[in-house]
Amino acid sequence: MLTSICGINWGDEGKGKMVDLLSEGYDYVCRYQGGNNAGHTVINERGKFILNLLPSGILRENVVNVLGPGMAIDIRHLTEEIGRLREKGVKITPENLKISDRAIITMPYHVLLDCLEEDRLADQKFGSTRRGIAPVYADKYMKKAFRMGELLDPDSLFERAKGIVEWKNLTVAGGYGHAPVTAEEVVAYFKTYGLPLKDHICDTGLLLDRANRAGKKIMFEAQLGALRDIDFGIYPYTSSSSTIAAYAPIGAGVPHLKLDKSIGVMKAYSTCVGEGPFTAEYFGEKAEKLRAAGGEYGAATGRPRRVGPFDVVASSYGIRCQGADEIALTKLDILSAYEEIEVCTAYELDGKIIREFPYPGALDRCKPVFEKVKGWHTDISKCRKKEQLPREALAYISYLEEACGCNIVYVAVGAERDACIKLK
Repeated sequence: MLTSICGINWGDEGKGKMVDLLSEGYDYVCRYQGGNNAGHTVINERGKFILNLLPSGILRENVVNVLGPGMAIDIRHLTEEIGRLREKGVKITPENLKISDRAIITMPYHVLLDCLEEDRLADQKFGSTRRGIAPVYADKYMKKAFRMGELLDPDSLFERAKGIVEWKNLTVAGGYGHAPVTAEEVVAYFKTYGLPLKDHICDTGLLLDRANRAGKKIMFEAQLGALRDIDFGIYPYTSSSSTIAAYAPIGAGVPHLKLDKSIGVMKAYSTCVGEGPFTAEYFGEKAEKLRAAGGEYGAATGRPRRVGPFDVVASSYGIRCQGADEIALTKLDILSAYEEIEVCTAYELDGKIIREFPYPGALDRCKPVFEKVKGWHTDISKCRKKEQLPREALAYISYLEEACGCNIVYVAVGAERDACIKLK
């Protein structure tokens, strides 16, 4: 069984919660793209955890966790993240954490370049998390990135670093006028943060292929959502990797395998961190009320998330992109404060009503078309069975199912692991 847990919207949908919940029935959990530019918040009986690089399956002792070749790994951040979890009693060993030898390494100069470029862009910035993601993926496709497997041959790595640093300074010093990077700094960085990870590095493609042949169950954990995908998202306000479920086997190192199931995760309303068009966005008091109720602040950056009502147009597109077989709807409890709930059911573009998500360049000209549905106006955070949900809450779920054309199987009514109802 190969299952992908993927985001339907702009990210921050609650994927970490669903991975933490559903990984009980899986043997492997694999992150297959992205870096530490987003976070998954998980709350369970062990406490509250914010995971940026580690798969959310790391909180289950019998799960093997994999960082796939499609990832960009900040080795300092990973080392510190492992340390924080170990302090909370989480067991992390070379047996339960495997790192692909083909994954690329996010270097300090990538973070530097990310910040320098965002500062240069000023009001035209893309809304980067300033974690070096775009620069390191650019280097990957320029064939100038370092890969985790090179840490297994440090002498060759340190020698190669000299040429890379010389090339990189053409941009750092020659382009931005910043102090140059030195080979000594790079080598010291690898020695401090890279070499201690050597025992975790392996061919994860071979590992997962053997696991699949042995009948093991593998879960792929995505970062961000469909609308932040480099190809299908709101370009250029996207991430620099593919967040799409179909990419999961590729980014995990097993491109010959096919998914059995794609579980899309979306909130009962809309949120968005970062820049770019967000058609259904709320402003003023309406935004503050929803943001405060949902605690909408980025797990990686702490930035206030932009918020709005559920967006049928964007969500239907995300479901199609992700090939979602079923949906997990999160944070339904947050809407309990509303007697009436707005839903964005269409866009108005140049005077015409459209129901299909347009080319990103047209989104700035789109206006939301809202409908209102009846709320339940009662606390549902203690509900654990479908029968305990108010009739109006069930009606809202059915409304979204019909509007988006995909079955909602799971509904989360709180942040805790057990605050999830399986409807079907």
